[in-house]
Amino acid sequence: MDRLLDVHALKTEHLGPLDLALQPGELAQVTGASGSGKSLLLRALADLDPNAGEVRLHGEPRDNMLPVQWRRRVAYVPAETAWWGEYVDEHLPAEFSREQALHWLDQVALPEASLRWEVERLSSGEKQRLGLVRALLNQPRVLLLDEPTANLDLENTKRIERAVRGYLAEQDAAALWVSHDTLQRQRLGGRILTIHEGQLESPAWT
Repeated sequence: MDRLLDVHALKTEHLGPLDLALQPGELAQVTGASGSGKSLLLRALADLDPNAGEVRLHGEPRDNMLPVQWRRRVAYVPAETAWWGEYVDEHLPAEFSREQALHWLDQVALPEASLRWEVERLSSGEKQRLGLVRALLNQPRVLLLDEPTANLDLENTKRIERAVRGYLAEQDAAALWVSHDTLQRQRLGGRILTIHEGQLESPAWT
């Protein structure tokens, strides 16, 4: 099967060089001790921090795209999402499908009215759920999920897990998911990639 994301000799100040590949529909988990570089790996893949190496999406080199184009297609979703405008809908893609927005809001148990909520009124859990919806509306090919349920109760955590799994299946997309929750890792399944001393211990491709 063709690789969706193909990474060769990725290197940052604290990581690598390392290789990684994801196939369409795959969800792989990233684990490691606190401070091992899990977030650094995701940020490097999204080209948010300085890095070297070759990264390809469906065979197309990252260097062929503008950074903003790459980050829509390879979307980094941190535990604490950034909000710069006054209202939620100011942060959504300029042209987005309202039908898709309502679909994903329903998936994460938020009302349509939440699109016009003031950001300052959002709880940390609402920010996490809306941050994921915001990313999905760009229809990314790869999701880089950095503890996307850290502020959620179990019910909403499972909603996010189902929503991501559904998206990957529908769009033939892939995801890297960082989680410290052992039970969540068991629910998610898939390959486990462990960062240790700047390297991925698990095989990058099987």
